[in-house]
Amino acid sequence: MELTSLDTIKVEIENLVAVVTMNNPPVNAQSDQTQEELIFTMDALSDRNDVRAIVLTGEGKAFCAGVDIKSRAGKVWGEGARRRNQRSARESYHSVRECTKPVIGAINGYALGAGLAIVASCDVLIASERAQIGLPEVTVGLMGGCRHAMQLFGRSQVRWMMLSGERVDGAELYRRGVVQACVPHDELLTTARAMAEKIAGYSPLATALAKQSMNTIEQMSLRDGYRYEQEMTIQLGKSEDSKEAMAAFAEKRAPVFTGR
Repeated sequence: MELTSLDTIKVEIENLVAVVTMNNPPVNAQSDQTQEELIFTMDALSDRNDVRAIVLTGEGKAFCAGVDIKSRAGKVWGEGARRRNQRSARESYHSVRECTKPVIGAINGYALGAGLAIVASCDVLIASERAQIGLPEVTVGLMGGCRHAMQLFGRSQVRWMMLSGERVDGAELYRRGVVQACVPHDELLTTARAMAEKIAGYSPLATALAKQSMNTIEQMSLRDGYRYEQEMTIQLGKSEDSKEAMAAFAEKRAPVFTGR
């Protein structure tokens, strides 16, 4: 598998930023193939030195409209097949969360069910005015995605979304502080790329450790979480990038980071 030969994912790399576009028409529904290709993409980009930040978005009118229900309707599952599919789905979300590079989710349209889980796995979010996220599983006899939604919304809102199937649009996402901005649709990728390029301008080692630290401390107590951050600060302070940042500050020049 190569980044240039994927069927449902497009990857474009420029100026240390990778734009990853889910492309499974008509609504980027999550199939077995899209799950595996998303996992591969995030793992591959984690190891590339020419990428320091990622923009994740969808082609067309949808970010990701959830699982590919049409392909599963009437499907006869072999022994263990359903569990393997669910494991693949879990890992596709975690591949975004655990990617060593910060991921900006550019929500271009519907992000439903599995799409919401992908959104919630990103580090930073920006929405188009056409964006909508929701948990419609109950309306088609399924369930899932609530735990991911809890990272974005409070208790009552998550339960209402799950039990009613109602969606939250881009403007409301911004009002609630779920996304950094809600912008006109035509400005979404330009804005997201600018955000990614800002992140890419800093030490790749520092941003990788910062993301790792934030992922780790989310479920920790205040004391344990801050102690972990302090240990990461000590480790980062030993790096060449840290010394270069301080030297550049003192010399009033732009730093040159190497990721070491």
